Amino acid sequence: MKAIVTVRLKPGVLDPQGVTIANALGSMGYTGVAGVRSGKVFELQLTNGDTETARKKAEEIADKLLANPVIETYTVEVFK
Repeated sequence: MKAIVTVRLKPGVLDPQGVTIANALGSMGYTGVAGVRSGKVFELQLTNGDTETARKKAEEIADKLLANPVIETYTVEVFK
């Protein structure tokens, strides 16, 4: 089973990487990009048999290791 954990900065938290990317896009000639927010994606290969158990394990891993709950949020998607 595979779980995809996407970690993003909370709204209002400064994102210097996103600002740098937005500035680079503008200097490369891309228009119509109002802003960029960066994030991280983690792919977990899990051996649990059922989807709900895999989701709970991925959420626990995200809570304890992958995301900083003070400044980040995360979403979990589980695939068979």
